[in-house]
Amino acid sequence: MNSPNYRGPFAAMGVLFFMIGFITCLNDILVPHMKSVFDLSYTQAALVQFCFFTAYFVIAFPSSSLISRLGYQRSIIVGLGVSALGTALFYPASIQQSYPMFLLGLFTLASGFALLQTAMNPYVAVLGPPQSSSARLVLSQAFNSVGTTIAPQLGGILILGASVLTADQIAALTTDQVAAYKSQQASAVQMPYLVLTAMLAVLAVVVAFLRLPKIDDVEGDDQRAVSLFAPLKVPHLFKGVWAIFAYVGAEVAIGSFMVNYFMEKVPGMTEQAATTYVTYYWGGAMVGRFVGSYLLTLMRPGLLLGMMAVVNVLLTAGTIVTSGPTSAMILVGCGLLNSIMFATIFTLAIKDLGVMTNRGSSWLIAAILGGAVVPQVQGIIADSMGGLTLSYLIPVACYIYIAYYGFVGSNVQQDARSASA
Repeated sequence: MNSPNYRGPFAAMGVLFFMIGFITCLNDILVPHMKSVFDLSYTQAALVQFCFFTAYFVIAFPSSSLISRLGYQRSIIVGLGVSALGTALFYPASIQQSYPMFLLGLFTLASGFALLQTAMNPYVAVLGPPQSSSARLVLSQAFNSVGTTIAPQLGGILILGASVLTADQIAALTTDQVAAYKSQQASAVQMPYLVLTAMLAVLAVVVAFLRLPKIDDVEGDDQRAVSLFAPLKVPHLFKGVWAIFAYVGAEVAIGSFMVNYFMEKVPGMTEQAATTYVTYYWGGAMVGRFVGSYLLTLMRPGLLLGMMAVVNVLLTAGTIVTSGPTSAMILVGCGLLNSIMFATIFTLAIKDLGVMTNRGSSWLIAAILGGAVVPQVQGIIADSMGGLTLSYLIPVACYIYIAYYGFVGSNVQQDARSASA
């Protein structure tokens, strides 16, 4: 009897992961853009990332209930529809020049992504033999990284194509010129996000017509009887939630502060030159995921995760005690080692959860909240210390915990199904 062919469904998931990565990474372009358009402080501009990542925490739990009722395929369609609504809100927000409406659009967009990822990650994990689940999810995440690598360059051309004026330059303009400038900057997001709206809508239609296999182990009626907190009784899932929190927090914090950090550590480095290093950081994650998907077929996932986390502990600690270009290149290297972490933590955490897979997935997606919290903590430390250098002890701590999870915390200590009561 022939085994099922999952290549088509896996390819479809790869396209969706690419779109999620591409649109998410556009936030790095939106932060300076919104700051200029609405005369925002850095704290106010940071609400772009805060609203986006907080949506994952808010929506992840309702997502698991929706998936229980609709199944994975229909939930993916709904998630794409909600995301399309979020990108569509950018058009009226730009016309009205309303920052709160932009933030609402971002929250709505991320809400759709939260539903998508709650469904897609466990779905990819079970599209084939259990022993290669980590490799499959890392490979699918590689398509996500292709999107994160392309987005900053393309978004910079489309959204930041027009010159962004400084506060002093804006102050020198007349009232009419300021109004015209802000209108021009606000309208820059209209066409890119209308195109993204159309693409998300088309993807929803395509997914609706795909013949995706139903995964009986995780789409049965029994999962409706699983309580929200039942998965947290499973030690390797509970520890995995904190590992996801730490990973996303460290990855986003490093990327968010990288430009300012390099300008602080490398004398004479310009903002444009520092931005190039950010591209290398995300590009390293892309390369690492393609390579990592192969390595995971050869090595035990927990062991590889622990080893890579240990290297990142050394890299983040190394950038603190060094300076100049050496410090910059050391930190860029973290992107390469970050590559397999999310997918590997995720698959290790949901291993043997059975009917609790859906609920457990929602907790892991909720833990993406780390991308909102950890950078804020690092920023507070940087402000209090008068510089970013010592604030990188926060990512060091995050990677230490991830190393612990890979080596020890991810070990299955009991039958997950016994905790569903």
